[in-house]
This record gives sequence, C-alpha cells and structure tokens, in this order.
Amino acid sequence: MTGEAEPRRRREGGRGRRKADGHLPQLPWRAVTNPYAPMEVLSADQVEAIHLTSLRILEELGLELMSAPARALMRAAGASVDEATGTVRVDRGLVAQALSTAPATFTLTPRNPARQVILGGNHINFGLVAGPPNVHDRERGRRPGNLRDYCDFIRLAHHFNAIHLIGNQVCAPVELPANSRHLDTYRANLLYSDLAYHCTAIGAGRALDGIRMMAIARGVSLEQMAQHPGVMTIISVNSPRRFDEAMADGLVAMASHGQPVVITPFTLMGAMAPVSLAAALAQQNAEALFGVVLAQAARVGAPVMYGAFTSNVDLRSGAPAFGTPENAKANVASGQLARRYRLPYRTSNASASNAADAQGAYETEMALWGAVLGHANLIYHAAGWQEGGLTASFEKLVLDVEMLQLMMEFLRPVVVDEAELGFEAIRGVHTGGHFFGEPHTMERYEHAFYQPLVSNWQNYENWEIAGALDATARATDIWKRALAEYEEPPLDPGIREALDDYVARRREEIGAGEP
Repeated sequence: MTGEAEPRRRREGGRGRRKADGHLPQLPWRAVTNPYAPMEVLSADQVEAIHLTSLRILEELGLELMSAPARALMRAAGASVDEATGTVRVDRGLVAQALSTAPATFTLTPRNPARQVILGGNHINFGLVAGPPNVHDRERGRRPGNLRDYCDFIRLAHHFNAIHLIGNQVCAPVELPANSRHLDTYRANLLYSDLAYHCTAIGAGRALDGIRMMAIARGVSLEQMAQHPGVMTIISVNSPRRFDEAMADGLVAMASHGQPVVITPFTLMGAMAPVSLAAALAQQNAEALFGVVLAQAARVGAPVMYGAFTSNVDLRSGAPAFGTPENAKANVASGQLARRYRLPYRTSNASASNAADAQGAYETEMALWGAVLGHANLIYHAAGWQEGGLTASFEKLVLDVEMLQLMMEFLRPVVVDEAELGFEAIRGVHTGGHFFGEPHTMERYEHAFYQPLVSNWQNYENWEIAGALDATARATDIWKRALAEYEEPPLDPGIREALDDYVARRREEIGAGEP
C-alpha cells in the first residue's frame, strides 16, 4: 500500500500565504525567531554543579552502549570500554573535544528550498507529533494507526503554516509490515508535503532509506546531502544510562552521512531518573553529552542537537505526567545547559490528557511556555500529541496550531516608531471618543490583530444560535475544512517515479532479509 487509494487533492501548490475569503484564516509561512532574552531558573553556579555531576556520571559510572561497532568507535576516540558489560566511560577531555567540533547552528533543506529551517541561535521551529500507535478524531473515535490517517496528517502538516517539520511516523500504519512501513511513511512525507522530515533511526537501514529518499526528492547525491542535510532523527536514550543497539547504530548511520541527530534522554523523574529535578537534569545532561561524543566519533563536525524530555510521574500510580510545573522548569533549565555547550536545543510540548479538552490545552500551554522561555530551537510533538504520546489527535492538532500561532504572534517584536506611537491619532480623537473610524485604525484594520483559527468571539446569544459549539467541536470542522482546502505540492513526475522504484526495490530487499 502506498496511499494512492486516498482521494486526490488539488495540486496547484500555494503554501505560505494568508488564505482568501472563505478559506481558513492562518498565518503565512515564515521563519520564527525568539527576540526576547531567555529565562533562567538556574544560577551560573547551579548550571556548573549540574555540569560537573554529569562529568562524574560519565567518568565514574559510564553508560551501557549495546552496539559493538559503536563501542569500537568510542574506543578509537579515546573512551574506556568494558566489553564484558558494554559499559563505556568518557573523560571530560573527550567531552570538551566533541563539543568543540559540534556546530552551534545547522540548516535542514527539504525538497522545497523555500521551506528550509534553521536549528540554532534564536530560531524556533515546531514539529508534528511523532510516534503514537493510535489515532483519534471525534467522529470516528480511537483506532490503530493506519496509512490513510497518516497521509491525512501529513496533508494537514503541509497545509498549516505553523508546522515546520514532520516527525517520526505521526501514527504507525500498523496494517503494513513493521520492517518496511517506514518506506511508505517516507514516501507519504515526500509526496504530500515539501517539508523536512524525521528519519526512523531504529537501526542503520531505516535511517539510510530516509536519507536516500530525500536525496532522490532533491535530485542530489549523498555527498551533497552530507554537506546540506535534509533529514534528521531523534535518538531516544533508554534512561537510565543505556543506548540500545538499534538506536546507537541509527545514530552512527545518520551522523556518518552528515545528517543531524537529536540526542534525547527520556528522563521521567521518579521512574527513569531520580525524583529531584537537579539529579534528573544531571543524568539527562550526561546521557546527552555521551550522544554528542558518539556522533563526533562517527563524523567530526556532524550536526547534533541537545535534546531534553524531562518530566515527572505520578508517584501514586507511576503514570507519566506532562505539562507540569516540574516539566516547564526542566524545559527552561535544559535550555541553559544547551547554551552552555553552544548546541541547538530540542524539547517538547506535551500533555497526559486522554482527550482534546481543557486539560490537554493547559498542560500543552504550560510545556510550550517553558520551551519558548528556555529558547528551544525545535519544539517536537508541537501539534497533535494526546494521551501521553499514545494517540495522534486530529482535533488536538488544530487546537495546538492555534496555540502555536498565538506564540508566533507573541514572538513578533514590538515596533515603536513615529507611525506606531500614533500621536496624531490620539490628537484627532476628542476626549471620551473612540478610534474605530480614525485613519490610524483604518490603515491597519486588516492586519492590526491576530485573527484566530479556533477561538470564537461571538456573544453568548449568537454563539448559541450558531450551535453552541465548544473549541473541540469547532476543531473537528476545521481539520475537515483544511483537508478540503489542501493543495498537494508539485513534484516532478520523474522524481515521483524514482521514489516509487526505490520503495519497490527496497521492499523486495527487506523481504529477502537484507537490512
């Protein structure tokens, strides 16, 4: 299955403009930057204490590295390797050397160069939810992930300008063979959007397929891709202190081909990390730095990103919790650590809510503020995350896009000049008057304020007459309208054929047992 059974959409292109009358209002595509000073919840001394504890973890305790080839790379780089246990210890000199060669900023170039994204500095990018095995909407309910829904999520990611990158399998198409479904999802990413995407790095083979398919779509060689990356991956550390074989091999494959790797420990306080925030940050930091060293051992100068996913569990039940005060503080503090090492920074906004409801909104917004105040360069799972990451929700995606657009407008710098100060407008309105008809107002009428995607500003009587729909119900209508408005980005027929040929060939090879 390749997704061809889905109804065909318009193919005229046309991303990155404010929609005409009758279409959903949204902000145009743009690079988003954070012009404000980053918040700091840790003092300089506290950051240094966490750093030094991380070095002790690396030097005295080490991490288990389950891949033999990866251990060989680390040994060659100067790490201490215990083959009997798989434990690798890294001294502070090796950490410093790796940090000196990791770039502070890098760019991802997808098949449409106009959709480049910059990771680092004051740039901030929002990614589609990634990884859930299930999908949900209000009309069809909760169901296993499938390719049809996957393709519609990719269409929505392309349609909504607030989403800059596609994550790893927005929902798993479980009806397809597990060992080759990544080919179908990469193909959908490339056909139904023109955005950069995340490669699955469970082993080298899946990672290499993602790299090669983006190279085909761009019409470039693997060597050119190494110089100008187009895909990335998230390397999830099996906290505490373990890199499994598949993740390590995926990291090495990506880094050796010059594609960015995002090292992300999954440190839930009270479960996979100590219960105190300082200790959890120290463990997270050690695991992230270990990944940086491995990436630089695979290829000096390979782009790498400091990833953070520190939150807490409910100690009464063991259930993961997100969007908590602890999670928000960890998002800010992790940004301080990433800046200490001059590395781009990835974190997430997330929620434990089982529905696209008020809990889902306020937990997501709490985490989102922590990420923005912490100067994240990539906010992963930014649109569509539900049920602690077990479900991709159509309604939640729409509600999240509204929150992302609100944040994008908040991040616009305030302009203070003669025209904006409006002294003549103030002079022209008598005491106790109003500014509705003032030229200063009329000149700015269309774009003075943010036009919401979901929010309803009718009075109660008109809202009731219109059906008394709450935000979640309105989101259902919006995602359906967005799919109707979606325009498939143009793709050269020769490139499409080359992608189809690659998928067919690799499917046969994988079925024959090749990696």
